[in-house]
Formats: sequence, C-alpha cells, structure tokens
Amino acid sequence: MRPGPRNLITDVAGLKVGNAQDARLKSGSTVLIGDTPFTASVHVMGGAPGTRETDLLAPDKTVAAVDALVLSGGSAYGLDACSGVVDALRAQGRGFRVGDALIPLVPGAILFDLLNGGDKDWAQNPYADLGRKAMEAAGEEFEIGSVGAGTGALSAMVKGGLGSASLQLPDGSMVGALVGANPVGAVTTPGDRHFHAAPFEIEGEFGGLGPDPSAGLGLFFESRKMAAMSARANTTIAIVATDATLTKAECQRVAVAAHDGIARAVVPAHMPNDGDLVFSLSTAARPAGDVAMIGHAAALCLSRAIARAIYAASPAQGDLLPCWSTLNA
Repeated sequence: MRPGPRNLITDVAGLKVGNAQDARLKSGSTVLIGDTPFTASVHVMGGAPGTRETDLLAPDKTVAAVDALVLSGGSAYGLDACSGVVDALRAQGRGFRVGDALIPLVPGAILFDLLNGGDKDWAQNPYADLGRKAMEAAGEEFEIGSVGAGTGALSAMVKGGLGSASLQLPDGSMVGALVGANPVGAVTTPGDRHFHAAPFEIEGEFGGLGPDPSAGLGLFFESRKMAAMSARANTTIAIVATDATLTKAECQRVAVAAHDGIARAVVPAHMPNDGDLVFSLSTAARPAGDVAMIGHAAALCLSRAIARAIYAASPAQGDLLPCWSTLNA
C-alpha cells in the first residue's frame, strides 16, 4: 500500500472537501461532498456523541445514499452547519426526490470547542453560514491543521486540528480518512515530541521522528487541556472513504475497524467524555473490494490523519494550548 498523490481523502475520486472557519470564533466546519450521492454508514465508540441524521445510516434503514457529510466544531450549535449544506444542495437541485419534494440528506457530527478561548457570544448561530461556505469552498485540494472543524480543536497537551491521509491498496482501490481531532487523550507521548501514531507514519508525513524509545507509555496521563478547561470539551470525529463498492453493512464494518486508528493515535481513546465517531462511505466507482483490507487501510489512514492534524496545527491569538510545531521548532 502507498499514499495517494495528495495524501488526502480526496484521492478517492469523486469526493471534494471544503473548510470554513472564523478566527474570532475559534471554530469552523468541514464538508465532504461527492459528485453523486454515496453509500454510507457510521459507528460511535465515544461516550458523548453529538450527531444529526445518523440513524438513517444503519444498515437496516431504507435510505440507500446520502449527499454530503459534515464535521463541525460548535457542539450542539455546530449541528446547524448541516442546515447550511442542506440549503446549498437544495439550491443546486441536489437531494432525494419524494414526489415534488427535494430532500438533501446530510448527516453530521460535532466536536466540543465552546471553551477554547474564542468569542462565542453570538446573537445568531453562525454555523449554518459556516456550513454553506465550507460547501462552496469544496474541492479536491484543501488545507489541514487549524482549519474547518479543526480550527478550535485541542488534544490533551497540544492544539488539535483537521487531518487527512490516504492509501492505495494493491488491487488499485483507494482509501482515505478525514478527521477533526479534539480528544480527551494525548496524540503525543510525554515530552510533546513523538506521536503515538509514529509506527504508521509514511515518508515523514508528520515529522519523521519515529516512535518514542521510552517504555511504559500510557501509565501516567497528563493533560494541559483539562487544566485549562472542562474535561467534557472533547471528541474525535472522522470520515473514512473508499472507491471500492461496499454495501451499507460493509461500510459499517469498515467504520468499526477504522476506530482502531483512533486508539493507535490517541491515548487514552474512546473515553466517556469523548464523542468518538467514524462515518464510512463508498463511492462505488470500482468493483467490490476486500472489506477486511479496506477496514485495515482505513484504520491506518485515520491514525496518520490524526497525527497530521496536530503536526499541521498553527498558532493563533488567544490559544489555550501550544502547537506541536511551536514546541518542536
């Protein structure tokens, strides 16, 4: 397996990603759309999820495909980013037809960034506008780091962010991951230099420093984040995608497998105060693939995407936590 040409989820042909953010708010939204509707499912392993329209992604539900997926900051307010995307899709004539009615289907998930130092004293919920702007910005190339849903994200010790990565399987199928990393746990080992995901790094994509040579990692947990703000202000939300043809049930199995990528990159993971969630989608542009290998690749991509999010994060005025890049300059 090797990364795709962009090392982004948009190496899966037919997918586009857009970001929108507000520096004053210290928050933002990220939208993934397809050229056509795609098959999708979801799996939740965190104890505190925030979601919209995820029930319809269960394998036994009748909805066959959705139009877009949204990752957003803003906690419950951020779910309104989906509304902005729904409005924009409807204006384009996209959605599920029921007689004369047109219904864009846009599941979404949020992370909590309301206590990160940004100005949250708004008169009108800003997230519908952020969702619409993110969709309008969607393209095959997009930034990672302190953008979109990752704008105000924080890990235990350093700033979080938005990350992405891809892998091409030997049969030619492409797999990619997109993540807003805002976990309870640490993405770096003690000392803030090495990444827990280092064993899965490819071609120095997050610094090339290799694994931490120390033993006994994880026995002691320190968190600048908990010291600076509420222990409830967390969550890692992600999308994994492939161009191989998968059913909804197979998409769900891939989402389950992809959660291993969170556990390999974040210590501890899937905590009661995380809302860890993975969407999984298939564009069905290629024949049916090996579900086990696609799930394995999705987990690898997600681990790498989480580390890349933290590696790419950039400092901003009023930050509560330092960036990895600042500590390791």
